[in-house]
This record gives sequence, structure tokens and C-alpha cells, in this order.
Amino acid sequence: MRMVRVVVAGYELVARFEEAAAPRTVAAFSALLPYTQRIIHARWSGEACWIPLGDFRLDVDFENATSYPAPGEILFYPGGYSETEILFPYGATHFASKLGQLAGNHFLTVVEGREHLRAIGERVLWHGAQEIRFEG
Repeated sequence: MRMVRVVVAGYELVARFEEAAAPRTVAAFSALLPYTQRIIHARWSGEACWIPLGDFRLDVDFENATSYPAPGEILFYPGGYSETEILFPYGATHFASKLGQLAGNHFLTVVEGREHLRAIGERVLWHGAQEIRFEG
């Protein structure tokens, strides 16, 4: 199992790549590492944060897609009805945009530091955008 370190809002997490379930997404995202962005609170999806990526493409289709990720199940949305994004759920989440329900590729699962997910989400909610870094 390959792991990635995620540093966000003053916390360090370890996440497992879901290589068997989302091999194309994992391969494409892995090629970007280390990857740094800004994470903001999701407007439509409940207790989740997101990394808006606009027109950026990883050239992957849907695989292992879900609309109801559990806390720590990180999704990549390849675009279509809404802009490309990475969804970072920290609580009850129903992945959506202003156009309605979306589904994203579950490609990473937080396996260490899950106890910090709510604190991360609340920091982003109350203090605004935070830097997030994924390191291979």
C-alpha cells in the first residue's frame, strides 16, 4: 500500500492511495507529487472542504465514484457539470454543486490523523483558505 502525507491547517495526516479501486486517478495524481494548493470550505456539500481546480484536467474518467464519502475519503472530481476539484470530507457529506448532486473518484483515504479532520474543517470554515500539501 502506498501512502501520502497530507499537511493542512497545522495538522499532519497520512492517507492511503486507493490503487485497486481508482488506479487511473491514483497514477495521474501521484505524478503531481509533491502537490500544494489552497483548500476552502465547500458551499454545497455539507461538512467538507474542497480544492477548486477550475479547468485543470488529470485526463481520467469516473472510477470508484461516490456522492456520499465518509470523513477522510478524499475524492477527485474530473469535471463536467461543475469545475474540476478535490473534495476533502470531514463530517457528513453529500457531494454537490449549485447544479445538483455530483460523484467523485474516491482515490485517497486518511488512515492516520483522522481525529483531526473536524478541527481542520472548522479551521477552514472559520478562518478561511488554508494551504494543503500532498507529499509522496
